[in-house]
Amino acid sequence: MSVHLTRRLALTAAVTLPRLAFAQADQRSAITVAVQKLANSNVLEPLREQSNVGTRISGSFSESLVDMDWLGDLSLRPSLAESWRRIDHHTVEFTLRQNARFHDGRPVTAEDVVFSFGPERMWGSGEQSRNMFGATPGRTQGKAPPPEVPAIARRAYPAFERFEIVDARTVRWVNKTPDVTLEGRLARSIGVIMSQSAFDAAPSWLDWARKPVGTGPYRVVEFRPDQSLTLAAFDDHWAGRPPLRQIRFVEVPEVSSRINMLLSGEADFACDIPPDQISTVQGSPRHEVVGGTVMNHRISVFDKNQPALRNPLLRRAMTHAIDRQSIVDALWDGRTSVPKGLQFEFYGNMFIRDWEVPKFDLAEARRLVREAGYRGEPIPYRLLNNYYTAQVATAQILVEGWRQAGINVAIEMRENFPQVLSNQGSRGIWDWSNSAAFNDPVSSLPNNHGPQGQQWQVGAWRNDEFGRLSEVLDTSVDHDERRRAYRRMLVIAEREDPAYTVLHQTTNLTAKRRDIAWKPAQSFFMDFTANNWGRRA
Repeated sequence: MSVHLTRRLALTAAVTLPRLAFAQADQRSAITVAVQKLANSNVLEPLREQSNVGTRISGSFSESLVDMDWLGDLSLRPSLAESWRRIDHHTVEFTLRQNARFHDGRPVTAEDVVFSFGPERMWGSGEQSRNMFGATPGRTQGKAPPPEVPAIARRAYPAFERFEIVDARTVRWVNKTPDVTLEGRLARSIGVIMSQSAFDAAPSWLDWARKPVGTGPYRVVEFRPDQSLTLAAFDDHWAGRPPLRQIRFVEVPEVSSRINMLLSGEADFACDIPPDQISTVQGSPRHEVVGGTVMNHRISVFDKNQPALRNPLLRRAMTHAIDRQSIVDALWDGRTSVPKGLQFEFYGNMFIRDWEVPKFDLAEARRLVREAGYRGEPIPYRLLNNYYTAQVATAQILVEGWRQAGINVAIEMRENFPQVLSNQGSRGIWDWSNSAAFNDPVSSLPNNHGPQGQQWQVGAWRNDEFGRLSEVLDTSVDHDERRRAYRRMLVIAEREDPAYTVLHQTTNLTAKRRDIAWKPAQSFFMDFTANNWGRRA
Protein backbone atom coordinates (compact mmCIF):
# COMPACT_ATOMS: atom_id res chain seq x y z
CA MET A 1 0.00 0.00 0.00
CA SER A 2 2.79 2.44 0.87
CA VAL A 3 4.48 1.82 -2.45
CA HIS A 4 1.21 2.49 -4.26
CA LEU A 5 0.73 5.75 -2.38
CA THR A 6 4.31 6.79 -3.06
CA ARG A 7 3.84 6.21 -6.77
CA ARG A 8 0.58 8.18 -6.74
CA LEU A 9 2.32 11.10 -5.03
CA ALA A 10 5.14 10.95 -7.52
CA LEU A 11 2.72 10.94 -10.45
CA THR A 12 0.78 13.85 -8.92
CA ALA A 13 3.98 15.82 -8.51
CA ALA A 14 4.98 15.06 -12.07
CA VAL A 15 1.69 16.40 -13.32
CA THR A 16 1.44 19.48 -11.09
CA LEU A 17 5.02 20.70 -11.05
CA PRO A 18 5.04 21.93 -14.67
CA ARG A 19 1.82 23.88 -13.98
CA LEU A 20 3.42 25.50 -10.92
CA ALA A 21 6.50 26.26 -12.94
CA PHE A 22 4.34 27.84 -15.64
CA ALA A 23 2.61 30.08 -13.08
CA GLN A 24 5.95 31.09 -11.61
CA ALA A 25 7.26 31.84 -15.08
CA ASP A 26 4.67 34.56 -15.68
CA GLN A 27 7.02 37.52 -15.67
CA ARG A 28 4.48 40.06 -16.90
CA SER A 29 4.34 43.28 -14.91
CA ALA A 30 1.66 44.21 -12.39
CA ILE A 31 1.07 47.97 -12.33
CA THR A 32 -0.69 50.48 -10.09
CA VAL A 33 -2.52 53.54 -11.45
CA ALA A 34 -3.44 56.38 -9.08
CA VAL A 35 -6.67 58.06 -10.23
CA GLN A 36 -8.69 61.01 -8.98
CA LYS A 37 -11.96 59.03 -9.15
CA LEU A 38 -12.89 55.47 -10.11
CA ALA A 39 -16.61 55.82 -10.86
CA ASN A 40 -19.21 58.49 -10.25
CA SER A 41 -21.99 55.90 -9.82
CA ASN A 42 -19.95 53.45 -7.71
CA VAL A 43 -20.57 50.73 -10.32
CA LEU A 44 -18.63 49.51 -13.36
CA GLU A 45 -21.49 48.65 -15.73
CA PRO A 46 -20.83 50.99 -18.70
CA LEU A 47 -24.54 51.44 -19.23
CA ARG A 48 -24.68 53.27 -15.89
CA GLU A 49 -21.15 54.65 -15.50
CA GLN A 50 -21.13 57.14 -18.37
CA SER A 51 -18.33 59.48 -17.33
CA ASN A 52 -14.80 60.52 -18.15
CA VAL A 53 -13.46 58.45 -15.25
CA GLY A 54 -15.53 55.45 -16.33
CA THR A 55 -14.17 55.73 -19.87
CA ARG A 56 -10.65 55.41 -18.47
CA ILE A 57 -11.23 51.85 -17.27
CA SER A 58 -14.23 50.32 -19.06
CA GLY A 59 -12.38 49.51 -22.30
CA SER A 60 -10.06 47.18 -20.43
CA PHE A 61 -12.81 44.79 -19.31
CA SER A 62 -15.53 45.28 -21.94
CA GLU A 63 -15.76 45.60 -25.72
CA SER A 64 -18.35 46.59 -28.30
CA LEU A 65 -18.94 45.26 -31.80
CA VAL A 66 -17.18 48.29 -33.30
CA ASP A 67 -14.27 50.23 -31.81
CA MET A 68 -12.71 53.65 -32.31
CA ASP A 69 -9.02 53.96 -33.11
CA TRP A 70 -8.29 56.37 -30.23
CA LEU A 71 -4.54 55.87 -30.63
CA GLY A 72 -4.53 56.55 -34.36
CA ASP A 73 -6.72 58.28 -36.92
CA LEU A 74 -10.02 58.13 -34.94
CA SER A 75 -11.59 55.83 -37.51
CA LEU A 76 -13.99 52.99 -36.80
CA ARG A 77 -12.39 49.53 -36.65
CA PRO A 78 -13.49 45.96 -35.98
CA SER A 79 -13.76 44.71 -32.42
CA LEU A 80 -16.11 41.85 -31.46
CA ALA A 81 -17.49 42.14 -34.99
CA GLU A 82 -14.79 41.19 -37.47
CA SER A 83 -16.74 42.95 -40.24
CA TRP A 84 -20.03 44.71 -41.02
CA ARG A 85 -22.05 45.91 -43.99
CA ARG A 86 -24.92 48.31 -44.60
CA ILE A 87 -28.17 46.69 -45.66
CA ASP A 88 -30.07 49.98 -45.92
CA HIS A 89 -30.48 53.27 -44.02
CA HIS A 90 -32.15 51.38 -41.16
CA THR A 91 -30.02 48.24 -40.95
CA VAL A 92 -26.41 47.17 -40.42
CA GLU A 93 -25.30 43.54 -40.44
CA PHE A 94 -22.39 42.37 -38.26
CA THR A 95 -20.30 39.21 -38.44
CA LEU A 96 -19.05 38.08 -35.02
CA ARG A 97 -15.52 36.86 -34.34
CA GLN A 98 -15.27 33.10 -34.00
CA ASN A 99 -12.68 33.13 -31.21
CA ALA A 100 -14.14 35.81 -28.90
CA ARG A 101 -14.88 34.61 -25.35
CA PHE A 102 -16.29 36.07 -22.18
CA HIS A 103 -14.34 36.09 -18.94
CA ASP A 104 -16.52 33.20 -17.71
CA GLY A 105 -15.14 31.06 -20.55
CA ARG A 106 -18.24 31.09 -22.74
CA PRO A 107 -17.99 31.97 -26.43
CA VAL A 108 -19.64 35.20 -27.56
CA THR A 109 -22.90 34.29 -29.28
CA ALA A 110 -25.54 36.11 -31.26
CA GLU A 111 -27.86 35.55 -28.28
CA ASP A 112 -25.47 37.53 -26.06
CA VAL A 113 -25.63 40.45 -28.49
CA VAL A 114 -29.44 40.40 -28.40
CA PHE A 115 -29.35 40.21 -24.58
CA SER A 116 -26.89 43.12 -24.31
CA PHE A 117 -29.34 45.34 -26.19
CA GLY A 118 -32.43 43.81 -24.63
CA PRO A 119 -34.81 44.91 -21.86
CA GLU A 120 -33.14 42.93 -19.06
CA ARG A 121 -29.87 44.84 -19.34
CA MET A 122 -30.63 48.01 -21.28
CA TRP A 123 -34.25 49.11 -21.48
CA GLY A 124 -36.00 47.86 -18.36
CA SER A 125 -39.78 47.80 -18.08
CA GLY A 126 -42.42 50.48 -18.42
CA GLU A 127 -42.06 51.36 -14.75
CA GLN A 128 -38.45 52.30 -15.40
CA SER A 129 -39.06 54.66 -18.30
CA ARG A 130 -38.85 57.79 -16.13
CA ASN A 131 -35.52 59.59 -16.25
CA MET A 132 -33.55 59.68 -13.01
CA PHE A 133 -30.31 61.48 -13.94
CA GLY A 134 -30.19 63.13 -10.53
CA ALA A 135 -30.97 59.95 -8.59
CA THR A 136 -28.76 58.23 -6.05
CA PRO A 137 -26.57 55.98 -8.23
CA GLY A 138 -27.23 52.28 -8.41
CA ARG A 139 -30.39 52.16 -6.29
CA THR A 140 -32.56 49.37 -7.68
CA GLN A 141 -34.50 46.32 -6.57
CA GLY A 142 -33.59 42.81 -7.76
CA LYS A 143 -32.28 42.42 -11.28
CA ALA A 144 -34.11 45.33 -12.87
CA PRO A 145 -31.75 48.13 -14.00
CA PRO A 146 -32.14 51.43 -12.16
CA PRO A 147 -34.22 54.08 -13.98
CA GLU A 148 -31.17 56.04 -15.14
CA VAL A 149 -30.01 53.06 -17.29
CA PRO A 150 -32.86 53.11 -19.85
CA ALA A 151 -32.63 56.91 -19.83
CA ILE A 152 -28.96 56.70 -20.81
CA ALA A 153 -29.79 54.05 -23.44
CA ARG A 154 -32.40 56.31 -25.03
CA ARG A 155 -29.81 59.09 -25.28
CA ALA A 156 -27.44 56.83 -27.19
CA TYR A 157 -29.96 54.87 -29.27
CA PRO A 158 -33.12 57.01 -29.64
CA ALA A 159 -34.54 54.93 -32.51
CA PHE A 160 -33.20 51.45 -31.74
CA GLU A 161 -35.75 48.75 -32.59
CA ARG A 162 -34.00 45.40 -32.24
CA PHE A 163 -31.04 43.18 -32.93
CA GLU A 164 -32.11 40.18 -34.97
CA ILE A 165 -30.18 36.91 -35.35
CA VAL A 166 -29.42 35.88 -38.93
CA ASP A 167 -27.31 32.85 -37.99
CA ALA A 168 -24.88 31.77 -35.25
CA ARG A 169 -22.30 34.40 -36.22
CA THR A 170 -24.44 37.09 -37.86
CA VAL A 171 -26.65 39.73 -36.27
CA ARG A 172 -28.48 42.75 -37.67
CA TRP A 173 -29.11 46.09 -35.99
CA VAL A 174 -32.54 47.36 -37.07
CA ASN A 175 -33.41 51.02 -36.46
CA LYS A 176 -36.91 52.51 -36.42
CA THR A 177 -35.75 55.50 -38.48
CA PRO A 178 -33.04 56.11 -41.08
CA ASP A 179 -29.64 56.84 -39.51
CA VAL A 180 -26.33 57.45 -41.29
CA THR A 181 -24.43 57.12 -38.00
CA LEU A 182 -25.45 53.61 -36.85
CA GLU A 183 -21.92 52.18 -37.01
CA GLY A 184 -20.56 55.02 -34.89
CA ARG A 185 -23.30 54.60 -32.31
CA LEU A 186 -22.18 51.00 -31.84
CA ALA A 187 -18.67 52.18 -30.93
CA ARG A 188 -19.96 53.83 -27.75
CA SER A 189 -19.13 52.15 -24.45
CA ILE A 190 -22.88 51.86 -23.80
CA GLY A 191 -22.99 49.21 -26.53
CA VAL A 192 -20.53 46.73 -25.00
CA ILE A 193 -21.46 43.06 -25.25
CA MET A 194 -21.91 41.26 -21.93
CA SER A 195 -22.40 37.64 -20.87
CA GLN A 196 -26.07 36.77 -20.50
CA SER A 197 -25.18 33.69 -18.45
CA ALA A 198 -23.17 35.75 -15.95
CA PHE A 199 -25.93 38.35 -15.72
CA ASP A 200 -28.51 35.65 -15.02
CA ALA A 201 -26.29 34.15 -12.31
CA ALA A 202 -25.75 37.45 -10.45
CA PRO A 203 -27.86 37.82 -7.28
CA SER A 204 -28.87 41.41 -8.08
CA TRP A 205 -28.31 44.20 -10.58
CA LEU A 206 -25.89 45.88 -8.16
CA ASP A 207 -23.85 42.68 -7.77
CA TRP A 208 -23.68 42.42 -11.55
CA ALA A 209 -22.84 46.10 -12.06
CA ARG A 210 -19.91 45.92 -9.66
CA LYS A 211 -18.43 42.83 -11.30
CA PRO A 212 -19.64 42.70 -14.92
CA VAL A 213 -18.46 39.89 -17.17
CA GLY A 214 -17.31 41.16 -20.54
CA THR A 215 -14.74 40.20 -23.17
CA GLY A 216 -11.91 42.71 -22.68
CA PRO A 217 -8.21 41.85 -22.32
CA TYR A 218 -8.53 42.19 -18.54
CA ARG A 219 -11.22 40.81 -16.23
CA VAL A 220 -12.62 42.34 -13.05
CA VAL A 221 -11.18 40.66 -9.94
CA GLU A 222 -12.24 43.08 -7.22
CA PHE A 223 -14.00 46.43 -7.15
CA ARG A 224 -14.09 48.38 -3.90
CA PRO A 225 -16.13 51.56 -4.55
CA ASP A 226 -14.28 54.78 -3.74
CA GLN A 227 -11.12 52.74 -3.06
CA SER A 228 -9.72 50.45 -5.75
CA LEU A 229 -10.31 48.31 -8.81
CA THR A 230 -8.18 45.25 -9.57
CA LEU A 231 -8.09 43.75 -13.07
CA ALA A 232 -6.27 40.56 -14.09
CA ALA A 233 -5.10 39.42 -17.49
CA PHE A 234 -7.64 37.44 -19.53
CA ASP A 235 -5.29 35.13 -21.40
CA ASP A 236 -8.04 33.71 -23.63
CA HIS A 237 -8.67 37.11 -25.20
CA TRP A 238 -9.26 36.94 -28.95
CA ALA A 239 -6.28 39.22 -29.67
CA GLY A 240 -3.88 37.13 -27.58
CA ARG A 241 -2.38 37.30 -24.10
CA PRO A 242 -2.40 40.83 -22.62
CA PRO A 243 1.02 42.32 -21.78
CA LEU A 244 0.27 42.90 -18.07
CA ARG A 245 -0.48 40.36 -15.38
CA GLN A 246 -2.51 42.77 -13.25
CA ILE A 247 -3.71 46.39 -13.24
CA ARG A 248 -4.73 48.03 -9.99
CA PHE A 249 -6.48 51.40 -10.06
CA VAL A 250 -6.39 53.22 -6.72
CA GLU A 251 -8.62 56.21 -5.94
CA VAL A 252 -6.55 59.12 -4.62
CA PRO A 253 -8.56 62.39 -4.75
CA GLU A 254 -5.69 64.83 -4.02
CA VAL A 255 -3.31 65.49 -6.91
CA SER A 256 -0.33 65.95 -4.55
CA SER A 257 -0.96 62.50 -3.06
CA ARG A 258 -1.15 60.92 -6.52
CA ILE A 259 2.14 62.49 -7.47
CA ASN A 260 3.76 61.40 -4.20
CA MET A 261 2.63 57.83 -4.85
CA LEU A 262 4.27 57.97 -8.27
CA LEU A 263 7.54 59.51 -7.07
CA SER A 264 7.81 57.07 -4.14
CA GLY A 265 7.29 54.04 -6.35
CA GLU A 266 3.85 53.12 -4.94
CA ALA A 267 2.26 53.84 -8.32
CA ASP A 268 3.45 53.52 -11.91
CA PHE A 269 0.96 56.05 -13.32
CA ALA A 270 -0.78 59.10 -11.83
CA CYS A 271 -3.76 60.55 -13.71
CA ASP A 272 -5.34 64.00 -14.06
CA ILE A 273 -2.18 66.06 -13.63
CA PRO A 274 -2.61 69.86 -13.88
CA PRO A 275 0.01 71.69 -15.94
CA ASP A 276 1.41 73.51 -12.92
CA GLN A 277 2.56 70.15 -11.54
CA ILE A 278 4.45 69.02 -14.64
CA SER A 279 7.73 70.46 -13.36
CA THR A 280 7.26 68.64 -10.03
CA VAL A 281 6.93 65.31 -11.83
CA GLN A 282 9.65 65.91 -14.39
CA GLY A 283 12.03 67.09 -11.69
CA SER A 284 12.51 63.37 -11.17
CA PRO A 285 14.71 61.80 -13.86
CA ARG A 286 12.67 58.61 -13.56
CA HIS A 287 9.31 60.17 -14.43
CA GLU A 288 7.55 62.14 -17.16
CA VAL A 289 4.18 63.65 -18.09
CA VAL A 290 2.47 62.61 -21.32
CA GLY A 291 -0.83 63.48 -22.97
CA GLY A 292 -2.63 66.22 -24.81
CA THR A 293 -6.06 67.24 -26.04
CA VAL A 294 -8.82 64.65 -26.18
CA MET A 295 -12.20 64.55 -27.93
CA ASN A 296 -13.89 66.36 -25.06
CA HIS A 297 -14.73 69.98 -24.25
CA ARG A 298 -15.11 71.61 -20.85
CA ILE A 299 -18.34 73.57 -20.65
CA SER A 300 -20.44 75.54 -18.17
CA VAL A 301 -24.15 74.72 -18.20
CA PHE A 302 -27.15 76.96 -17.47
CA ASP A 303 -30.48 76.19 -15.80
CA LYS A 304 -32.83 78.55 -17.60
CA ASN A 305 -35.49 78.03 -14.92
CA GLN A 306 -33.41 79.85 -12.32
CA PRO A 307 -35.22 83.21 -11.93
CA ALA A 308 -32.35 85.45 -13.04
CA LEU A 309 -31.38 83.10 -15.90
CA ARG A 310 -34.85 82.88 -17.42
CA ASN A 311 -33.90 85.86 -19.54
CA PRO A 312 -31.59 84.61 -22.33
CA LEU A 313 -29.97 88.07 -22.45
CA LEU A 314 -28.35 87.44 -19.07
CA ARG A 315 -27.06 84.05 -20.17
CA ARG A 316 -25.67 85.70 -23.30
CA ALA A 317 -24.00 88.30 -21.09
CA MET A 318 -22.33 85.53 -19.11
CA THR A 319 -20.93 83.94 -22.27
CA HIS A 320 -19.32 87.27 -23.25
CA ALA A 321 -17.80 87.81 -19.77
CA ILE A 322 -15.48 84.78 -20.01
CA ASP A 323 -11.85 85.31 -20.95
CA ARG A 324 -11.30 81.82 -22.31
CA GLN A 325 -7.82 82.51 -23.61
CA SER A 326 -6.72 83.62 -20.14
CA ILE A 327 -7.94 80.28 -18.75
CA VAL A 328 -5.96 78.44 -21.43
CA ASP A 329 -2.83 80.52 -20.82
CA ALA A 330 -2.93 80.77 -17.03
CA LEU A 331 -4.14 77.30 -16.07
CA TRP A 332 -3.10 75.17 -19.02
CA ASP A 333 0.19 76.76 -20.06
CA GLY A 334 -1.13 76.96 -23.63
CA ARG A 335 -1.48 73.15 -23.83
CA THR A 336 -5.05 73.38 -25.04
CA SER A 337 -7.11 75.79 -27.12
CA VAL A 338 -10.49 77.49 -27.37
CA PRO A 339 -12.51 75.42 -29.86
CA LYS A 340 -15.06 76.50 -32.43
CA GLY A 341 -18.02 75.78 -30.17
CA LEU A 342 -19.22 72.34 -29.18
CA GLN A 343 -17.72 70.54 -32.17
CA PHE A 344 -14.56 68.75 -33.28
CA GLU A 345 -12.58 68.80 -36.51
CA PHE A 346 -12.81 65.03 -36.86
CA TYR A 347 -16.47 65.59 -37.81
CA GLY A 348 -15.03 66.08 -41.29
CA ASN A 349 -17.42 67.78 -43.70
CA MET A 350 -19.98 68.27 -40.90
CA PHE A 351 -17.54 70.55 -39.05
CA ILE A 352 -18.69 74.21 -39.16
CA ARG A 353 -15.34 75.87 -39.74
CA ASP A 354 -16.51 79.50 -39.63
CA TRP A 355 -18.19 79.14 -36.23
CA GLU A 356 -16.68 80.75 -33.09
CA VAL A 357 -17.46 80.84 -29.38
CA PRO A 358 -18.84 84.15 -28.03
CA LYS A 359 -16.16 86.83 -28.02
CA PHE A 360 -14.78 88.03 -24.66
CA ASP A 361 -16.31 91.50 -24.51
CA LEU A 362 -17.06 93.03 -21.09
CA ALA A 363 -18.70 96.09 -22.64
CA GLU A 364 -21.15 93.88 -24.53
CA ALA A 365 -21.70 91.75 -21.42
CA ARG A 366 -22.55 94.86 -19.35
CA ARG A 367 -24.90 96.12 -22.08
CA LEU A 368 -26.76 92.79 -22.08
CA VAL A 369 -26.94 92.83 -18.27
CA ARG A 370 -28.63 96.25 -18.38
CA GLU A 371 -30.98 95.19 -21.17
CA ALA A 372 -31.95 92.08 -19.20
CA GLY A 373 -32.99 94.22 -16.25
CA TYR A 374 -30.83 92.18 -13.90
CA ARG A 375 -30.69 93.66 -10.36
CA GLY A 376 -27.87 91.67 -8.79
CA GLU A 377 -29.79 88.68 -7.49
CA PRO A 378 -27.35 85.88 -6.54
CA ILE A 379 -27.02 83.07 -9.09
CA PRO A 380 -25.93 79.74 -7.56
CA TYR A 381 -22.93 77.94 -9.08
CA ARG A 382 -22.79 74.31 -7.97
CA LEU A 383 -19.13 73.33 -7.92
CA LEU A 384 -17.24 70.08 -7.35
CA ASN A 385 -13.80 70.12 -5.75
CA ASN A 386 -11.57 69.53 -8.79
CA TYR A 387 -13.41 66.57 -10.28
CA TYR A 388 -12.23 68.21 -13.49
CA THR A 389 -8.58 69.18 -13.58
CA ALA A 390 -8.16 72.81 -12.38
CA GLN A 391 -11.92 73.03 -11.88
CA VAL A 392 -11.86 75.29 -8.82
CA ALA A 393 -9.27 77.65 -10.30
CA THR A 394 -11.32 77.85 -13.50
CA ALA A 395 -14.44 78.65 -11.47
CA GLN A 396 -12.64 81.49 -9.71
CA ILE A 397 -11.72 83.05 -13.06
CA LEU A 398 -15.30 82.66 -14.29
CA VAL A 399 -16.80 84.23 -11.19
CA GLU A 400 -14.42 87.18 -11.37
CA GLY A 401 -15.29 87.80 -15.03
CA TRP A 402 -18.98 87.67 -14.23
CA ARG A 403 -18.44 90.07 -11.30
CA GLN A 404 -16.76 92.56 -13.60
CA ALA A 405 -19.80 92.37 -15.88
CA GLY A 406 -22.09 93.10 -12.92
CA ILE A 407 -23.34 89.52 -12.41
CA ASN A 408 -23.48 88.15 -8.87
CA VAL A 409 -22.54 84.45 -8.93
CA ALA A 410 -22.28 82.52 -5.64
CA ILE A 411 -20.27 79.29 -5.51
CA GLU A 412 -21.94 76.39 -3.70
CA MET A 413 -19.66 73.37 -3.15
CA ARG A 414 -21.14 69.91 -3.76
CA GLU A 415 -19.72 66.43 -3.15
CA ASN A 416 -20.95 64.56 -6.23
CA PHE A 417 -22.93 64.85 -9.46
CA PRO A 418 -26.29 63.71 -8.03
CA GLN A 419 -26.06 66.68 -5.67
CA VAL A 420 -25.14 68.97 -8.56
CA LEU A 421 -28.07 67.77 -10.69
CA SER A 422 -30.61 67.58 -7.89
CA ASN A 423 -33.66 69.81 -8.39
CA GLN A 424 -33.76 70.51 -4.66
CA GLY A 425 -33.11 74.20 -4.11
CA SER A 426 -32.09 76.65 -6.78
CA ARG A 427 -29.86 75.47 -9.64
CA GLY A 428 -28.10 78.08 -11.73
CA ILE A 429 -24.78 77.05 -13.25
CA TRP A 430 -22.66 73.91 -13.03
CA ASP A 431 -19.63 72.39 -14.72
CA TRP A 432 -19.76 69.59 -17.24
CA SER A 433 -17.79 68.21 -20.15
CA ASN A 434 -19.09 66.83 -23.43
CA SER A 435 -17.30 64.16 -25.47
CA ALA A 436 -17.67 63.09 -29.07
CA ALA A 437 -17.84 59.30 -29.03
CA PHE A 438 -17.58 59.10 -32.83
CA ASN A 439 -17.04 61.41 -35.77
CA ASP A 440 -20.44 63.05 -36.19
CA PRO A 441 -22.09 65.90 -34.25
CA VAL A 442 -25.01 63.62 -33.39
CA SER A 443 -22.65 61.96 -30.90
CA SER A 444 -22.44 65.11 -28.79
CA LEU A 445 -24.84 68.02 -29.34
CA PRO A 446 -28.31 66.35 -29.40
CA ASN A 447 -27.03 63.46 -27.30
CA ASN A 448 -26.28 65.82 -24.40
CA HIS A 449 -28.67 68.74 -24.93
CA GLY A 450 -31.53 67.35 -27.03
CA PRO A 451 -34.82 65.86 -25.78
CA GLN A 452 -33.14 62.67 -24.48
CA GLY A 453 -30.06 64.50 -23.19
CA GLN A 454 -29.17 65.12 -19.59
CA GLN A 455 -29.74 68.87 -19.52
CA TRP A 456 -33.22 68.55 -21.04
CA GLN A 457 -34.17 65.55 -18.91
CA VAL A 458 -33.21 67.09 -15.55
CA GLY A 459 -35.44 70.06 -16.44
CA ALA A 460 -32.67 72.63 -16.78
CA TRP A 461 -33.04 73.63 -20.44
CA ARG A 462 -35.23 72.88 -23.39
CA ASN A 463 -35.92 74.56 -26.71
CA ASP A 464 -38.59 73.13 -28.98
CA GLU A 465 -36.91 74.17 -32.24
CA PHE A 466 -33.66 72.59 -31.01
CA GLY A 467 -35.63 69.42 -30.27
CA ARG A 468 -37.08 69.27 -33.80
CA LEU A 469 -33.64 69.84 -35.31
CA SER A 470 -32.21 67.07 -33.15
CA GLU A 471 -34.59 64.71 -34.89
CA VAL A 472 -33.41 65.98 -38.28
CA LEU A 473 -29.79 65.37 -37.30
CA ASP A 474 -30.72 61.89 -36.03
CA THR A 475 -32.82 60.74 -38.99
CA SER A 476 -31.99 62.65 -42.18
CA VAL A 477 -29.83 60.97 -44.81
CA ASP A 478 -29.33 64.25 -46.70
CA HIS A 479 -25.91 65.67 -45.83
CA ASP A 480 -26.78 69.29 -46.64
CA GLU A 481 -30.00 69.14 -44.60
CA ARG A 482 -28.13 67.67 -41.64
CA ARG A 483 -25.42 70.34 -41.86
CA ARG A 484 -27.99 73.16 -41.95
CA ALA A 485 -29.76 71.67 -38.94
CA TYR A 486 -26.49 71.37 -37.05
CA ARG A 487 -25.52 75.00 -37.71
CA ARG A 488 -28.92 76.22 -36.56
CA MET A 489 -28.62 74.10 -33.39
CA LEU A 490 -25.31 75.80 -32.59
CA VAL A 491 -26.94 79.20 -33.09
CA ILE A 492 -29.74 78.33 -30.68
CA ALA A 493 -27.70 76.62 -27.95
CA GLU A 494 -24.69 78.95 -28.00
CA ARG A 495 -26.21 82.30 -29.05
CA GLU A 496 -29.98 82.85 -28.96
CA ASP A 497 -31.02 80.72 -25.98
CA PRO A 498 -27.75 79.58 -24.38
CA ALA A 499 -27.86 76.07 -22.96
CA TYR A 500 -24.15 76.05 -22.17
CA THR A 501 -20.97 77.86 -23.04
CA VAL A 502 -17.76 76.15 -24.15
CA LEU A 503 -14.63 77.01 -22.17
CA HIS A 504 -11.82 75.04 -23.81
CA GLN A 505 -10.92 71.68 -25.26
CA THR A 506 -9.98 69.20 -22.56
CA THR A 507 -6.36 68.24 -22.08
CA ASN A 508 -5.70 64.95 -20.31
CA LEU A 509 -2.24 64.69 -18.73
CA THR A 510 -0.84 61.53 -17.15
CA ALA A 511 2.37 61.20 -15.12
CA LYS A 512 4.22 57.91 -15.46
CA ARG A 513 7.46 56.06 -15.03
CA ARG A 514 9.79 57.15 -17.81
CA ASP A 515 10.97 53.60 -18.53
CA ILE A 516 7.45 52.44 -19.42
CA ALA A 517 6.78 52.78 -23.14
CA TRP A 518 3.08 53.65 -23.32
CA LYS A 519 1.09 56.07 -25.46
CA PRO A 520 -1.90 58.16 -24.22
CA ALA A 521 -5.08 57.99 -26.28
CA GLN A 522 -7.18 60.79 -27.75
CA SER A 523 -9.83 59.99 -25.16
CA PHE A 524 -9.76 59.31 -21.41
CA PHE A 525 -9.33 55.57 -22.07
CA MET A 526 -6.05 54.11 -20.79
CA ASP A 527 -5.09 51.46 -23.33
CA PHE A 528 -3.01 48.64 -21.81
CA THR A 529 -3.29 46.22 -24.73
CA ALA A 530 -0.34 44.65 -26.50
CA ASN A 531 -0.73 47.29 -29.24
CA ASN A 532 0.12 50.03 -26.76
CA TRP A 533 2.39 48.51 -24.13
CA GLY A 534 5.91 49.15 -25.38
CA ARG A 535 4.96 52.14 -27.58
CA ARG A 536 6.35 55.62 -27.04
CA ALA A 537 4.13 58.69 -27.15
